[in-house]
Amino acid sequence: MKAPYLIAMLGLVMTAGTAQADSTQISHLQDRNTVVGSEALFAGHALIDPLFDSNDVRHITGGKVTFSPGARSNWHTHPAGQTLVVTDGSGWIQEAGGEKRVIKAGDVIWIPPGIKHWHGASDTHSMTHVAIQEQIDGNAVEWREPVSDEQYRN
Repeated sequence: MKAPYLIAMLGLVMTAGTAQADSTQISHLQDRNTVVGSEALFAGHALIDPLFDSNDVRHITGGKVTFSPGARSNWHTHPAGQTLVVTDGSGWIQEAGGEKRVIKAGDVIWIPPGIKHWHGASDTHSMTHVAIQEQIDGNAVEWREPVSDEQYRN
């Protein structure tokens, strides 16, 4: 599935407007609603708070994702890579063919372009991260198959 990261995750379009080089823009909290992550893209309960989408000047998107214990993303890749800033809790990240690794509050993770991976909460703790990714030709993520329970546990 090819689509901007937030649009693909949320099934919505943010109305950021056109960026102007000579003025500061404020995205007010009340204009960005929390949504539940799509069952087609996440296993378990994930809450997504859109932070910013791309515009005429900025080609990156960002969102805050809170995973309940056991929740995780599907396998996916990013054409320009992804940065995760873990802000609360602890969870796991795994590259295809690699070992599951612990991530926790304060960690900053860089996933290079094209690396198939998933991330989410551990089985006993919630985890919140800010996800930032650049778009290439309007696409920031390529969603893949779900992470099986067996893959998640191992």
